[in-house]
Amino acid sequence: MTRWFEDIVIDEAFPLGDHSFSEDEIIRFGKLYDPQYFHVDPELAKHSHFGGLVASGWHTVSVGHRKMVDALDAEADRLKAQGDEPGVSGPSPGVNSMEFKAPVRPGDTVTYELVVTGKRPSNSLPGWGLLFNRLTATNQRGELVYRAEIVGFSKLRDYSMPLKLKVLLALTRVPVIGPLLRRST
Repeated sequence: MTRWFEDIVIDEAFPLGDHSFSEDEIIRFGKLYDPQYFHVDPELAKHSHFGGLVASGWHTVSVGHRKMVDALDAEADRLKAQGDEPGVSGPSPGVNSMEFKAPVRPGDTVTYELVVTGKRPSNSLPGWGLLFNRLTATNQRGELVYRAEIVGFSKLRDYSMPLKLKVLLALTRVPVIGPLLRRST
């Protein structure tokens, strides 16, 4: 998230944009990353339980992730343009759930959206907060095709490290004491 942890509003929707999946793209991705016959061979795919060619779920996820990163970059640019300093985002510590609800077929246009559903300060990384997010993807018929519950880090704007942590951090840099402290953790 390119907003500071303190500025993030729970349940605010962030539209991420849409993507149209072509047959060629589905086959190309399938051949590279998920070469199952229902992703790479239109004729054989007719005999699958899908009844035709479908995009790999990982293809749907990858496009959504790209849309999310692009939208976050655009949000940072928007904040800079209005004279604000964007927040600092961190990595994701994981995905809590992921569901592929309906197949994505050639010609489908999928719209992605991110919603921050909760947040709390991190217990393990001082100065950072955890964001709990729902990422959804819906096709042009309004069918949910993908849903994930993901977690991400966001930096706290007004964080000040407690004196106790500052002292411990300084001690880790002392040649004799530092190695001992690092070994005990």
